Amino acid sequence: MDDQELGFKAGEVIEVMDATNREWWWGRVADGEGWFPANFVRLRVNQDEPEDYEALQAGDGGAEGGGAKAQSSRDQMRTNVINEILSTEQDYIKHLRDICEGYIRQCRKRADMFSEEQLHTIFGNIEDIYRCQKAFVKALEQKFNREQPHLSELGACFLEHQANFQIYSEYCNNHPNACVELSRLTKLSKYVYFFEACRLLQKMIDISLDPGDFFPVQKICKYPLQLAELLKYTHPQHRDFKDVEAALYAMKNVAQLINERKRRLENIDKIAQWQSSIEDWEGEDLLVRSSELIYSGELTRVTQPQARSQQRMFFLFDHQLIYCKKDLLRRDVLYYKGRVDMDGLEVVDLEDGKDRDLHMSIKNAFRLYGGTTGESHLLCARKTEQKQRWLKAFAKEREQVRLDQETGYTVDCISAKKQKARGPWAGDNWEV
Repeated sequence: MDDQELGFKAGEVIEVMDATNREWWWGRVADGEGWFPANFVRLRVNQDEPEDYEALQAGDGGAEGGGAKAQSSRDQMRTNVINEILSTEQDYIKHLRDICEGYIRQCRKRADMFSEEQLHTIFGNIEDIYRCQKAFVKALEQKFNREQPHLSELGACFLEHQANFQIYSEYCNNHPNACVELSRLTKLSKYVYFFEACRLLQKMIDISLDPGDFFPVQKICKYPLQLAELLKYTHPQHRDFKDVEAALYAMKNVAQLINERKRRLENIDKIAQWQSSIEDWEGEDLLVRSSELIYSGELTRVTQPQARSQQRMFFLFDHQLIYCKKDLLRRDVLYYKGRVDMDGLEVVDLEDGKDRDLHMSIKNAFRLYGGTTGESHLLCARKTEQKQRWLKAFAKEREQVRLDQETGYTVDCISAKKQKARGPWAGDNWEV
C-alpha cells in the first residue's frame, strides 16, 4: 500500500469523504483516512440500513411493531437496490450511446483513417449491444413502480431478455484484438488527436478509449450480483420473488456460457498448432467443425475383413475423431491416417469374448456403428479403466454437441482463420 491508501477489512463501513474520481474514493474508517478502490465496496445508499441483517430477517415474527419496522426496512432496502439497478442501467446506456454516436459514427466519416473491418476490431459488436440494452432498459422502466418502488417487478425483464445477453460473447471474445489494435493506434498522434476531438464533440466524460474501460467487459458479470442483492431483500411472498430467483439462475448461466465460449475460442490456437504438427494431413481443417479436444489416447483399431490390428493414436474432438500413426523412430511425430464423423454414430460397449463378425477374441472393446450407413469401427483399449474413460468421453462429446445446438454455438471460421494466422501460443501445449 502507498502512504495515502486506506486499509480495511471485509464487513467494515467506510465513510466516503470524496467520490469525484470514478475509480478511487477518499474515505475514513476508524482513525484512518485514505484512497481506496471504489469497486471493492458496495455503496450503502440507505444510511439507516441495519448493521445486522439477521435482525431484519427475524422481524417477520415477534412483536407486531418490530415486525412492521423490519418489513419497512426490507422494503426500503429493496427500493435502494431497484434504484441502483435502474440508475446503473441508465448510465450504461448513456455510455454506450457516447461510444456509438461519439466515436463510431465519427470514425465512419473518416474512411482514410478507418476501414469497416478495423472498426469492428476496435469496437466489436457494441452497436448490437446498444440496441439490445435500449430495449432492456425500456422494459425495466415500464416495470418500475414509481409510487411504491419496492413493489416493482424486474425479474421478468431479465428472463425475457436473457437470450439477447448472449451477444456479449462476441464482444468479450473480440476484446483482446481490440486492445492490440487500440494500443497500436494510440501511439500515432493523428489518432490520439482524432479520438480526443470525438470526445469533446460528444461532451463525454474524460475517460480513455481503452477497451478495459468499456463496460461490456464487466457488465454481464454484474447482473448476477445485482440480482442476488435484489433477491436478498425480496420477501418469498412478493410477486417478483420467483422471477428474481429464476433470473438470478438464468444470468449466472449466461455469464458461464460466455466464459465457456471465450475458453472455446482460445482453444482455436491450440487446435491450429496441433493440426500443423501432424504429417500428411488430408481433408478439411479441424477448425471448420471442431473447437475443442475432449480426449486422446492410444487404441487398437481392428479392420475388416482380415481382422488386422493396428496401434493408433486417437484424438476425440467435438464432431469428429482423428486417428494417427506414430513414427517408428521419432515417437513424437504423428502421421494422419483418417477420421470418423461422430455425428450419427452410435457407441456400442462390447463384452469380452469372441466377436461373431470377426471370428476373433476381443477384450476391452467397443464399436462405433453408423446405423444408417453401416459404417463400423472396432476399437480396443489395453485396460478396462481406459475403455471406461473413452466411453465417458464419447458421452461428453455428444452432450457438448447437444448443448452447442441448443445455445446456437458454432465455430466462427473467420475468427478461427484470424486466430490461426496469429500463430501458436508460446509455452501452451497439450498432453497426450
